[in-house]
Amino acid sequence: MSKWPPSDNSYRAPVRVGSSLRLISPAGAGQLNRTRLLQILYDVGPTSRAELARISLVTKTTIGAIVQPMLDEGILVEHGLQRSSAQGGKPARPIWFSPSGRPIVAVHVLPGTVRTALVSPTGSIITEAAARFPATTLDQSVIIDCVTSCIEDVLPADGRAVLGVGIAVGGIVNTDEGRIIEVNLAPGLSGLELGPLLSSSLGLPVHLDHHPRVQALGDRWFGSGRRVSSFASIYCGEAIGVGLVIDGAVHRGVAGAGGEIGHTIVDMNGVVCRCGRRGCWEAIATHRWLRSEGAAAGLPAARRLTVGPLARLVAEGHPEAAELFDRYARNVAIGIINLQQILAPGLFILHGDVVQGGNELRERVETYVLAGIPVHSGGQPSITFASTEDDMTLLGAAGLVLSQSLDLLSS
Repeated sequence: MSKWPPSDNSYRAPVRVGSSLRLISPAGAGQLNRTRLLQILYDVGPTSRAELARISLVTKTTIGAIVQPMLDEGILVEHGLQRSSAQGGKPARPIWFSPSGRPIVAVHVLPGTVRTALVSPTGSIITEAAARFPATTLDQSVIIDCVTSCIEDVLPADGRAVLGVGIAVGGIVNTDEGRIIEVNLAPGLSGLELGPLLSSSLGLPVHLDHHPRVQALGDRWFGSGRRVSSFASIYCGEAIGVGLVIDGAVHRGVAGAGGEIGHTIVDMNGVVCRCGRRGCWEAIATHRWLRSEGAAAGLPAARRLTVGPLARLVAEGHPEAAELFDRYARNVAIGIINLQQILAPGLFILHGDVVQGGNELRERVETYVLAGIPVHSGGQPSITFASTEDDMTLLGAAGLVLSQSLDLLSS
């Protein structure tokens, strides 16, 4: 993970070793402990030191050492004394996030669009902004100016310092370098060193990650993944991506590799995908496929077809729409079946345009998934849709800053 000393805002890639048996450094262990403690707080609410020690199986002294720097920084606050229990003892002081603590800038970059928000440590969105840039532009300065301007639109008007900037990018990224490797739908983003450039211009720590992984972090900290140790957070719309939480941790891979589940092969003889390969999951379960099949079926406005209008055609009794709706549900299920067979996350949280299909689509996807996997004593997987007003990616970008920037407090 990238380290951001207060005296130096340059982007630094971490030193990596080849052995999977490497030990965690004291700084790394401290950051991991802080992240886990913050997750406990988000999961259970305002909690005393004693209760945090009981839940995390450590001493109150250890909890105090983790908590105190965050109290000093104003990220956490102590609430008023609680009444003692029937067994007596000292009154407890629950610890919780300070609503007036340093806010976080959250950014979501997709082909042609930028969305930003100022987020409080409690997970509340204070203000938002959005902007557009030409998705086909190759002029990276245009993109940088657009993102920078959109960030400046949400910075606190009173000059309050922010904790950092978290960025979710809808493309392949190198998290160590803060660099976007490739975005098929926006070639100007490919190769863009967005993290270091923004850090230099804004004078702030910047943390960048793959959109579905950031989305998964939002689910873990603020959404349907709270109190769930393992799950998959899937984005399905113009593209398909996945963020995996395994045993409570977001899986990233070396330098942020992975997550491009849409480009796993589901049919060796299938159609050619946008990436140039044949038979990708993305080639049969995104807008591009839906529009092509909709046009072949003679559906109205097929060239602009998405899941919501398709669901409305089904509700109106259009037979070709109903058949396409069912095939789409089956195609979405195919990739989920593969994920369940390999990693068995159990819970699949779907985001993006797919949720416009409503409960009818969710039930069909789940039915196809259950039919495609063997019965296991570990339990059957379940499918849930995110809300149509979905802020999980922005909240996850704030969580990215909280989980990766707090090593500053012990520097």
